[in-house]
Amino acid sequence: MAAPRSLDRREFLKTGLHLGVATTGILGTGAVLASCDTSTLHNSLAHDIHLKPPTARDWRRLAESLKGTLVLPSNPSYASDRLLYNSKFTNPRPSALAFCNDAQDVARCVEFVAHHGIEVAARSGGHSYAGYSSCRGLVIDVTRMNSITVNLKSNVATIGAGALLIDIYDAVGNAGRLLPGGSCPTVGIAGLALGGGIGVFGRKFGLTCDNLQSADVISAAGDLLHADANTHPDLFWASRGGGGGNFGVATTFEFTVHPMPQVTLFTLEYPWAAAATVLDAWQRWVDNAPDELWSNCLLLSQGNAGYLAQVGGVFCGSPTGVMSLLRALRIDIATPATASFVGSNDYLDAMKIEAGCSSLSVAACHLPSENPLGQLSREAYSAKSSYLEGVTSASRTHMLVNAVETLRDYAPTLGGGLAFDSYGGAINRVASDQTAFVHRDKRAGIQATYSWSSDTSPTAIASGQRWLTWLGTNVFDSAAGAYQNYIDPTLADWESAYYGANFDRLVRIKKTYDPENRFRFAQSIPVER
Repeated sequence: MAAPRSLDRREFLKTGLHLGVATTGILGTGAVLASCDTSTLHNSLAHDIHLKPPTARDWRRLAESLKGTLVLPSNPSYASDRLLYNSKFTNPRPSALAFCNDAQDVARCVEFVAHHGIEVAARSGGHSYAGYSSCRGLVIDVTRMNSITVNLKSNVATIGAGALLIDIYDAVGNAGRLLPGGSCPTVGIAGLALGGGIGVFGRKFGLTCDNLQSADVISAAGDLLHADANTHPDLFWASRGGGGGNFGVATTFEFTVHPMPQVTLFTLEYPWAAAATVLDAWQRWVDNAPDELWSNCLLLSQGNAGYLAQVGGVFCGSPTGVMSLLRALRIDIATPATASFVGSNDYLDAMKIEAGCSSLSVAACHLPSENPLGQLSREAYSAKSSYLEGVTSASRTHMLVNAVETLRDYAPTLGGGLAFDSYGGAINRVASDQTAFVHRDKRAGIQATYSWSSDTSPTAIASGQRWLTWLGTNVFDSAAGAYQNYIDPTLADWESAYYGANFDRLVRIKKTYDPENRFRFAQSIPVER
């Protein structure tokens, strides 16, 4: 039987579900690399007492100093270059965007914003849920810094901070290796890794940040720096889950990559009447599953198309192996599936299916602004996240199912719902304080999302937002936390929700390496508690 259409991960996004979206490409600092002479930057920063807004001449001089391209509002490409992935952000209007070719370009941009006291944001894929990939000042875009090399002897991939996931999976996969990460093809590696990086291979190989070996960054002082386990380990610690937008601008990463396993995808669809039973059985099933199995449970309101309850996932092994595991789940659910699929795929094809572009070439799995052959489009959506902890009671399981039905009450034409992504395995075997990513005791992450098109009325969009607000107040457990890469500008106690007991250490690191709080936004790590 052919795979049900709902397996398409991009279709999930269109109905409000999305995995692995990241924030901006800013992280921590480390040891100075001799390859970049930044003494002039130090002198400029140290003696800059009276900050003055940049003039037209200042912008022109910055443009002339870059190997890359500075785009101002007067440039013909500005209208498209300023756009973020989420099309709900209709009016990001930075003073300029710098498309940097290398680390020295980034250093010059950091010097410029320090000298003039203007806002700065780093942008890789531009997927920040809150629009933090842009600002009113200078956007430092690193997408041209997208080289990918794989050392097969050391099993290390060196990846530019602007590389997109679809290109990484293509290059790493063609080398016979695997890097665990998110599913959206146009997410940039920087934000994904800095905020954690959940994905379909996480239970087997860990989060993206768990596989990070080192990061090169331009610091707030304008230095090209290096952070790894032996050099400035506190900054390396912060770069693994401390979230984007805090300490400096990433330029290059080194990741551990893994020999590619056999990959099998699966999906089971059930009638909505069985949704509570499906969610209950799924939770117990993933608790007892081997590391090789990652799975999610989707409870969706599909507007006029009704509801959908679905279990899907990825297994590092053969179809025969996953069929044996699925047999136990089917027995526990008892209700026959209305559709099912189990099939073997290679790594790249599996990630393209998860990305929702299985029928497209790698080049086509881009936005047209990223690749001339790109056929993907921007999406408009809003989201909120939480976690499942321990055993969920029957009453709470029914509450979660009813929450999806409540979305239809609020906004009957919108697509959206809840996605439960399994944790455990290699993710949870890391101590909560070993990296900045603190969420190491969760059964599953929850993402609540709704999406809309250009034809959707403002009233319906606002109704969806009221549903998210209601959900956060009445259904989600505020003590369970939230995923920092699904950054939520409406979250009140975000410090605790994203970082828990690790927040104070992040503040100390911030104060040490960015004491002037140059890299800041509404939910950035502060210099004071």
